[in-house]
Amino acid sequence: MMAHAQREIEERKRALSNLRDKDPLLASVPQIGMPVALAAQALAKKPTPEDAEKARKIAELQAQIRAKLTGNLASLIQPTAVAAAAAAAAQAQERPKPLILDEEGRTVDKSGRTINIPTVTPTLKANIRAKKREVFQRQTGGVGERNDPASSAQDEAIKYFDDRIAQKPTVRNKRTLRFHEPGKFQQLAERMRMKSQLERLQNEISQIARKTGISSATKLALIAPKQDMPDDVPAMEWWDSVILTQDMETVDEASGKISIRQAAISNLIEHPTQMKPPNEPLKPVYLPVFLTKKERKKLRRQNRREAWKEEQEKIRLGLVAPPEPKLRISNLMRVLGSEAVQDPTKMEQHVREQMAKRQKAHEDANNARKLTSEQKSEKKQRKLREDTSCGVHVSVYRIRDLQDNQSKKFKVETNAKQLQMTGSVVLFRDCCVVVVEGGPKQQKKYRRLMLHRIKWEEDLAKGNDGQDVPNSCVLVWEGTSQRRHFGEIKFKIFPMEKMAREFFQKHQVEHYWDLAYSGAVLEASSDQQ
Repeated sequence: MMAHAQREIEERKRALSNLRDKDPLLASVPQIGMPVALAAQALAKKPTPEDAEKARKIAELQAQIRAKLTGNLASLIQPTAVAAAAAAAAQAQERPKPLILDEEGRTVDKSGRTINIPTVTPTLKANIRAKKREVFQRQTGGVGERNDPASSAQDEAIKYFDDRIAQKPTVRNKRTLRFHEPGKFQQLAERMRMKSQLERLQNEISQIARKTGISSATKLALIAPKQDMPDDVPAMEWWDSVILTQDMETVDEASGKISIRQAAISNLIEHPTQMKPPNEPLKPVYLPVFLTKKERKKLRRQNRREAWKEEQEKIRLGLVAPPEPKLRISNLMRVLGSEAVQDPTKMEQHVREQMAKRQKAHEDANNARKLTSEQKSEKKQRKLREDTSCGVHVSVYRIRDLQDNQSKKFKVETNAKQLQMTGSVVLFRDCCVVVVEGGPKQQKKYRRLMLHRIKWEEDLAKGNDGQDVPNSCVLVWEGTSQRRHFGEIKFKIFPMEKMAREFFQKHQVEHYWDLAYSGAVLEASSDQQ
């Protein structure tokens, strides 16, 4: 590029020298590189219009060369004296005229005409936003002083703004630094140390209480049911009011005892109305009679013979057409006789068609009796479903730890749902209780699952002393209840014993929890001893 630029400069110099040689007027034009003062003197000697035009062309030519070059190459070409002189003359010609202000403060020229000075419009977005903000502040600052329609419309709009609504400011406020108060983290550290020390003391106290048996006694005392004494004890019971004269305080003057109405006492005995127990059905239930295998065969034989006799009677009366002879390959010759001898192939084909027809009728009858998939599932559900209208069988199981074992939790929940049993599973750190409600057959299958099929001993659980002990499942109680107290079986996790008991109390079976938890406390105390 350097060499190319120098080559172009030399070519331009040769072209100018050729022009100077041809035209004598250009001889007086200063050459490139001549000092500016000498060039000005040369132009001042002969200031003709032709010289000025040629000097302008030379300046344009140098400007074009400088525009084509980039970087440091453009700085190598200095403007010639002619170009400098032409630029000075142009500046002198384009110099603005002096401005004059009239009485009203407007800018006028020498002839008195008003001159409009163009304003500079900002192009950067920051300057545009600043300009808009300045105009907005100027408009809102003097609302009361203007009476133009725009200001009145703005006043109308301001009336409908609600001051209670927080509006974001047009300019975001800078966030200030907020320093912590001295000693804040020291206080936090002191609280943490005190908390850890308190937990350590509580653990030591609980270990000592377990060794001495105070903790188990305290838990059992909390579980013990409180006897509710009625606040208002009647002065006289209703069964005493029948024979008493007035009340218990009325005394007979003769005997000095409580006054009794002798007319109410007779030699007759009043028997209370006999009522059926709640778990006894209204209609009598009869046990189904099961026949032996020999009796079932005999009954089937008799029924078939009765049906055959009825069919024969219809044929004899002409109500039903007689059936075709039952042909087989073995009795073909005996039944057909001469017809089979005349055309045995045709008779064999006829026999095989009859056999296929009987086989198809048999299969169609089987398919008609066959149950659909919905009927099969309904049959299974009907077998599992039991009538609990007269009483519900309930079983309560206690498990040492059931919180972390997902496979066994799945078995406990899925089997209860498959057997259509209701209940609940309560997970507590020391005692997990499983309550299931259903019929006797359902309880029998579920009991086998909980006590035999699931191997609880394979898992280890944390004891009260922190050591690993084998997991276990115990049947706490089983019996009957008048109604179901739970819905579909679900898992409930409780961090405190009080919350677990409140859950059972909500369903009116808090004695389930008391019985299970007291057994867990006694088992833990026996393990420590």
